[in-house]
Amino acid sequence: MEREQTFTAVLCREGTWYVAHCPETGTVSQGESIEEAVQNLKEATELYLEEQASPREFAAEPAILTTFRAMLHA
Repeated sequence: MEREQTFTAVLCREGTWYVAHCPETGTVSQGESIEEAVQNLKEATELYLEEQASPREFAAEPAILTTFRAMLHA
């Protein structure tokens, strides 16, 4: 039985690439644009989920993401 679930994509830029990480599954991918990185992450996550011996439940709601500022001491 197939069903759709929402996952979180956390992105950061590394040089000319965008790196995308899914905290719910631990999958990671990259792309030259945000859209490409997210699409590649979706494909990597779907492959990961196909390989799971027993499907597990993920949180019904996506993770909450925020940012914070910290002082850097030189």
